[in-house]
Parts: sequence; structure tokens; C-alpha cells
Amino acid sequence: MKIALGVLLLTCLASHALADVNAVGIQSLKLADTQNQRPLDLIVWYPTAAKTPAQMIADDVVFVGAAAVRDAPPVAGEHPLVVLSHGYRGNWGNQIWLANALAEKGYIVAAVNHPGTTTHDRSPQAAAQLWQRPVDVGRAIEAVTSQPAKFGAVAQRQIAVVGHSLGGWTALEIAGARFDPDLFDRDCETHPQLSSCTNYRKINPASTPALKAHLASDLRDKRVTAVVSLDLGLSRGMTDESLATLPVPVLVIAAGAPSMDLPAQLESANLAQRLPSASSRYVEITDASHFSFLQRCKTGAVDLLEEDVPGDGIICADGVAARPREVIQQQATSLISEFLQQSWRQQDGLVNR
Repeated sequence: MKIALGVLLLTCLASHALADVNAVGIQSLKLADTQNQRPLDLIVWYPTAAKTPAQMIADDVVFVGAAAVRDAPPVAGEHPLVVLSHGYRGNWGNQIWLANALAEKGYIVAAVNHPGTTTHDRSPQAAAQLWQRPVDVGRAIEAVTSQPAKFGAVAQRQIAVVGHSLGGWTALEIAGARFDPDLFDRDCETHPQLSSCTNYRKINPASTPALKAHLASDLRDKRVTAVVSLDLGLSRGMTDESLATLPVPVLVIAAGAPSMDLPAQLESANLAQRLPSASSRYVEITDASHFSFLQRCKTGAVDLLEEDVPGDGIICADGVAARPREVIQQQATSLISEFLQQSWRQQDGLVNR
């Protein structure tokens, strides 16, 4: 069943680990990778009972950060795990609003910087390895689940991936969607105005037979049991067959503000129409822009961004007559948490039959 904004009425099915508002701990580490020369910056938020004063994380001249306690001990018990995947040219700090909110609810939340497509790493060689993005997420899952004393124990069968923009593509790929480079190339001939097409050409992820084969391969990680897409791109290159049989529940949230280069009807809505109706949900937030899923901007941020790179001030813009970005993000957080809890409750019911 696919439903629009205002109609999604999900029962709040909170587990014991999600019952209270928790303080938020945060830790960062580097995941080495000698084989592929792809080290990852990993940031993990988690519930803590620490009384140590919190610090503002990723608070800078442009974006509002969020408070967390560095290197705090985790609280006892098992917790759902959510891994965040940022968009093209983004970074792990883009969705702190969601990470902190979910950690307060009892989730463990992890995020990585994807080499080549992150703010401070534009390496063309790393960017072309687009297929590595789902692998990056799998490495984050392994790092968190293998260190319960550090971050808290992860609840069995409760691992989700939430991705924004290119991160939404990453989330669908790790859930079992298959990408067809030839299909996407043909579609971009029809829709050359889409930002997903222009960015894809910049990344150039199918420039060699080996890269093309990797990109079209099965990148599913069976540990992932639910995914959420926030205004994704590149969905039009995913095959109908793989989407129709996607084995995990999907929540697709679209930015409904009018857009020439990433219109909801050609990306998120098109994706939702091709997903299994019984396990997918579609919500279009009418006053959200593509950038409403980034951190809130500070006063004066637009001028600073425009001075640095003309045109970048758009990342502080929401839809016409939009609610405050904070309110839009509160709505998205509620939708995501309720969707995940309902999905996992239903899956547990099927497993225990």
C-alpha cells in the first residue's frame, strides 16, 4: 500500500529499548582497508546514561550541530541499528538531526564518509567505484555489531539503512536492488535534465568493463532488514525485476517542492510504484526541498556559501511557504522510527510463526 502525506497512520510499537529519552553518546574511528585502499571515517551515536556535559558536534559557520557526549559508555540492553548514507558531495554530518533524534529514542546510529563522493574527498578514482558505497555500509555494520561494549548491543534482525539522495540509491542497493548501467544511460537520453544523470556522468562509475560489472552485481547485505530513502537519485537505473521482488520493507520519502532536476514524480514516486505494494510506503512531504534533509542553516549561511561557491546557497532553501526545516525533520524522524518499528514487529511475527 502506497500512501501520501497525511495518510500514513502507523502504530507506535516501541520496544523497551526505545521507551525513554536518552542522553546521546558519540564516538569516531577509522576503519582501515589495506586490501582496497579505502579507509573509512566512521561516526557512531548511541544512547548513554552518562552525566558528562555534552558538546556541540559538527557545529560550524553554516550548519547547526547537535549535542552529544564524546566517548561515553553505552547503556545496557539491545538496540536497533541504523546506518546513514550521505548524498553526493555530502558527509557524515549532513543527517545529525536524524542521528541524534534516533539515539535519544534508543537506536544506535552509524555513518561513514564515502570516499570519492564526500565533501573533502573528491578523488575521481574512488568516486568511480560507486559499487563500493553499499560495501562501505556493510563495513560499518560489521564494525558496530562486533563491538557491543563500545557502542551497545545490536538487536537481532533490527538493522536498517537510511540514505539521502545518492545515499538513497546506496540503501536500495544494499537491500537487493540491481542497477543496470545500460538502462540508466538510455533513460538519461530521455531525461538529460535530471541531476542524477549529470552527477552520474561526473562519477563515471561504468567506464571500464570491471567497474560496470561491479555496478550491475548483486550488492545485497542480508543483515539489513529495512531501508529508508530520502529523496533519492539514480533510481531510474534500477531494474523492475529487482525492485518488484525486493526482500525488505522500504519507506520512500520524497521532497514535494517543485524541482526541475530532481522531481519527485520521476525519482521517488517512480521508485515507489515499482516496489512491492505490501511492504513499501511512500510519503511526499509537500513543503520539503531536496536539501530539507540536511542540517539546519545558520543566519548568514547563504551569503557565506554563495561567496565560496556561487549557487551553493540553495542548500539552505526549503519549499515555498515551507515550515521551519526543524519541523520538517521532526516529521521525517517520526515517520522513519514508526516505520522501522512496525516493519520489525511484523518480521518478528513472521519468524516466530
